[in-house]
Amino acid sequence: MLTRKQLELLDFIKTRMDADGVPPSFDEMKDALDLRSKSGIHRLITALEERGFIRRLAHRARALEIVKLPDAMEKPGFSPKLIKGDKVDPPRAALPIEGVYALELPVMGRIAAGVPIEAISHISHHIAVPGSMLSGNGQHYALEVKGDSMIEAGINDGDIVVIREQNTAENGDIVVALVEDAEATLKRFRRRGAMIALEAANPAYETRVFPDHLVKVQGRLVGLIRSY
Repeated sequence: MLTRKQLELLDFIKTRMDADGVPPSFDEMKDALDLRSKSGIHRLITALEERGFIRRLAHRARALEIVKLPDAMEKPGFSPKLIKGDKVDPPRAALPIEGVYALELPVMGRIAAGVPIEAISHISHHIAVPGSMLSGNGQHYALEVKGDSMIEAGINDGDIVVIREQNTAENGDIVVALVEDAEATLKRFRRRGAMIALEAANPAYETRVFPDHLVKVQGRLVGLIRSY
């Protein structure tokens, strides 16, 4: 079942496709749904794709395929139709990979893998992430890593981590933790009775322990992107 906003967005995309043959921009989608930022559109598109209603195509700018419609929108003669954007030519030495698609996620600033930094609350840019990297049906976002406290977990300064939004964690999960509603950090989560330990993966950093009411899990690490 789709939410009202998801249904509104799917209807807007289909209406524009039928009328103009071109996809609406993210700004147009944002304005049509009366949202404050494009990050809300990214979350809605991700949700529609995860539920099998649309598909985003790799190597093409603003290319969407409507796979199916909910019962409330079904009309006689409907068949999946591609919303075509400009094709992006791959580098000369690159070979196209068929059947691989990517999703754009908002990069919500930088996250400390070291001493906690101020809580993250803005979108710095967007990044294409392979759909296979995303897990479950939840919302996802990305963060740029600052610091070296998680290097023994394979997370380096400058990496982009992909985070699944959730407010719970199992012992051993690497999470985005909000400390005292003021500082955000990327650490391994451990519960010790009524206390929460945030463990680094670098012996140069101490484990920090807080009463559980001072630590809020903001998401769990599900993927990593590195540029060389």
